[in-house]
Amino acid sequence: MNAGKSLGIYLHIPFCKQKCIYCDFYSLARREDQMDAYTAALRRRLEILPADGYTADTIYFGGGTPSYLGPERLESILEAVFRRCFVSPDAEITLEANPDSAGDLAALTQLRRAGFNRVSLGMQSASDRELAMLGRIHTLSQVRASVETVRRAGFDNLSLDLIYGLPGQTLSRWRKNLEEAVSLAPDHLSCYGLKAEKNTPLYDRRHTLPGDGVQADMYLETVSFLAKRGIQQYEISNFARPGRESRHNLKYWTLGEYAGLGPGAHSDFGGVRYAWSRDLDAFLSGDETVSERQTMTLRDREEEWLMLGLRLVQGLDPAAYQERFGRSFAPFAPFLERCRDAGYALYSAGRWRLTPEGFLVSNEIIRELLRVRETLPALPEGPGGLPPGRRDIPSRPG
Repeated sequence: MNAGKSLGIYLHIPFCKQKCIYCDFYSLARREDQMDAYTAALRRRLEILPADGYTADTIYFGGGTPSYLGPERLESILEAVFRRCFVSPDAEITLEANPDSAGDLAALTQLRRAGFNRVSLGMQSASDRELAMLGRIHTLSQVRASVETVRRAGFDNLSLDLIYGLPGQTLSRWRKNLEEAVSLAPDHLSCYGLKAEKNTPLYDRRHTLPGDGVQADMYLETVSFLAKRGIQQYEISNFARPGRESRHNLKYWTLGEYAGLGPGAHSDFGGVRYAWSRDLDAFLSGDETVSERQTMTLRDREEEWLMLGLRLVQGLDPAAYQERFGRSFAPFAPFLERCRDAGYALYSAGRWRLTPEGFLVSNEIIRELLRVRETLPALPEGPGGLPPGRRDIPSRPG
């Protein structure tokens, strides 16, 4: 195997003990009898990953609840990745876990020795009442115990997930959740506003969610509260201590290449965006198909560059835009200057970025930037970012 271009690998583990009322990810409860078969199928599917010309520098086990799969299965999958791909010696290898399945010191120590070096723990709330309301099956005491166990197992990179804007939640209650989370000394925090997605039990209770103004106050409090404690915002919903930003998730936001495996997994690889069908049984039988597929043009990449760049605190670099797309960024400047005058944007060190207040209305700002783009001459319709000599992704593995 030859090292080369950077690649992220996402491995979807669709099993969980119980579906939460807000979850619209592809995950299945009470399918434990299929875990062995899934592990074997996922190991086989690794054959479609590139063995040459790429270096896997991030590997992310997401779900579902990957820790629920158990240390032996997880270790066997990671070993298969190492056999298939060239993996960077300093690769970031993340395991998503829930507190109810991350309290076994022996299991976590085994995974740390196998190569996992980052844990993303689904804390979600510091209130047992809120956790029960969400359908979570862990308690705050289990969160605390899991954090201690993760550290004792040798992990020095820990992320916690939190959700704000819960039914009936107040700003003071959310601040207590932040205080409890920070007391656990995480290296990274992801803080998401709760959304009532269709086809989830929460959708029928969406009227109980706090109003937009309350959620906006919670968001601004999060940015300020964490910054004062050395945990800086680097993306709309993500905060980290210096050097602990999620390297894998940054690939999504900076148009890096990543390949996903498993039902429902998404990829951006070889100039193509695609997703595997959300069908566990088809995956197990080898009959899964690609449910979404788009060959990305330069115009597509320009749109993504604008949208995703504004999610990041580092913002948009006009010089990088001109280098990548072959034209001036100047037509966007007048609108961004108006955003600056309104307190929604800043221009510093040669970059445009949104303020916390700007992030709150980022969808509207992005829509206006895309309207400006529509007034510009069309870019070439050829592939956007397809490396020379690369084959396309197959519509089915094998």
